[in-house]
Amino acid sequence: MTISTNTILYEKRDGVGYITLNRPDSMNALNRELSSGLREALAEVRDDPEVILGVLIGAGGRAFSAGMDLKERATLDAQGERQVLDPRGAGSFVDMGVYKPLIAAIDGFCVAGGLEVSLQCDIRIATKKSEFGLPEPRWSILAGYGLHNLNRMIPLGESLYMQLTGSRINSDRAYNIGLIQDVVDDREQLIERVDKVAGEIKLCAPLAVQAIKQIVYQGRNLPVEYSQKLAIPISERISGTEDSVEGPKAFSEKRRPEWKMR
Repeated sequence: MTISTNTILYEKRDGVGYITLNRPDSMNALNRELSSGLREALAEVRDDPEVILGVLIGAGGRAFSAGMDLKERATLDAQGERQVLDPRGAGSFVDMGVYKPLIAAIDGFCVAGGLEVSLQCDIRIATKKSEFGLPEPRWSILAGYGLHNLNRMIPLGESLYMQLTGSRINSDRAYNIGLIQDVVDDREQLIERVDKVAGEIKLCAPLAVQAIKQIVYQGRNLPVEYSQKLAIPISERISGTEDSVEGPKAFSEKRRPEWKMR
C-alpha cells in the first residue's frame, strides 16, 4: 500500500502494520500533510485482513511527535485560514473504526498533539529519555483529545498538573502514574519490546481482541449494566465463530490455535 505522502511511512510485516511519523527535521510535528497520511495508514491497518495490529513510531530518535506544527498554524493564521477547533476535542482512531490494537513506540518528546496521538493507542512503551506533556496553554491553545481523555486515563491531579502548568514529565513518572506501560533503555530495546508485545497480541484470537477493544472503548463511560448489555451481541457474534471452537480444541490437543478470523 502506498501512502499519498512521504511524511508517513507504512510497512506491513508478519501481520503488523508499522506506521512511522516521518518528519524528523521538525520533530515529527503534525502538519496537515502528515495528519492526512496518518489517517490513510490507519485506514489500511483497519481494512487489511492480513494485519492484526498496528505500531506507531516517530522517525529520527528525537521525538515521537512534538505535536501541532505551530509554524504551519501561524502561516495559516496570517493567511486568514484560522483552524476552527471542535470544543469536544478531535475524533479518535476508534471513531474511525480502528478496533485492531495499536501500540505507540515512544522515543523522545511526546508532547501536545503527539501525546494525543499516543493516547489514542492502546499500549504505550517508551525509552527512558522520553518526555510527555500537554503544553498547549503556554501558546493560548486548548488540547483536543487529551483535554477530555487524559484525566480518564491517569489520576485527575496528575492530569491537571500536566495541563495547568504545561510542564513535561519524564518516562519514570509516566510509568508510575499509568500513562505508559513499560520503560526501556534505548530505541533498540524499544523495538524489541514492542515486537514482543505484538507477538503476545498475535497469540490471541484477532476477532476476540477486536471485540474486547470495541466493548472497552464504547462501554467505559457507561454504567456497568449498560456496558454488559452492549457486550451481549458482540459476545454472541464471537462465540459463533470458528475460532471460538478452535481455541478450546487447540488447548485440549496441547497445540497452538490456528486462527481463521471467521
